Amino acid sequence: MKKAQQTRFDSLYQQHVNALKRQGKSKMTIQAYARAVRRITTFFDRCPDQLSLDDLKDYFTSLIESHSWSTVKVDRNGLQFFYRHVLEKDWQLAKLVKPPVIKTLPDILSSKEISAMINATREARYQTFFLTAYSMGLRLGETLNLTIGDIDAAYPRIHIRRGKGHKDRYVTLPLITLKALRQYWAMHRNPLLLFPAGKNNKTRASAIKPMDRGGVQRSIKVIAKSCGIHKHVHTHTLRHSYGAHLVEHGLHLRALQEELGHASPTT
Repeated sequence: MKKAQQTRFDSLYQQHVNALKRQGKSKMTIQAYARAVRRITTFFDRCPDQLSLDDLKDYFTSLIESHSWSTVKVDRNGLQFFYRHVLEKDWQLAKLVKPPVIKTLPDILSSKEISAMINATREARYQTFFLTAYSMGLRLGETLNLTIGDIDAAYPRIHIRRGKGHKDRYVTLPLITLKALRQYWAMHRNPLLLFPAGKNNKTRASAIKPMDRGGVQRSIKVIAKSCGIHKHVHTHTLRHSYGAHLVEHGLHLRALQEELGHASPTT
């Protein structure tokens, strides 16, 4: 783009980010919706406020051929937000870009497979992380962001702060998990985080950010493979398995819904 166009784009892009913040969007949503605007700008090499309806059709046709429907859906929502809140224009692609409705069932690990994976994990940070995530059915981000102040050993329970949908909830804390968290924290003694970033205990002690999400995801896949588990395993599989195991043991669905922090029992 020419300098004048680049200047205009920078202004519109910042307005987009500011509008997302004002609407209370999560950090990940802001990143994804901002990426959508950058991607289409790079595709045409011109400011997105100059694009025609045919341009948008061509862009999404190309995007469908090169990216997953998940990416297409996020970009559609991101650009829709940009058009409505920044350009103040009607969004005309709602009916033209419709990702197919795909219903899939997640793989569930048995209790034996869960035990094998946790026992096979040699790094204390990942072993404690997997135990914590499974034993309370936590999401990846919820586990990563746990702090010392979230632990309530007296009840015992954990305070999940600003989970999905910016909702807080309390989750029952098993004794075995409490002991594991105490043992791991004693290794690094970070004043705030339970799962701080860092390659060793010395760097973890002063870390101000939690462990890398990608590192956790890669680790669980490697561990599952080493245990001879051929299911599609990721960190969210631990949460699905936790829920399934509680249902198998007779927990009422309403209680499970509250424990997992779901808005709807059908989920």
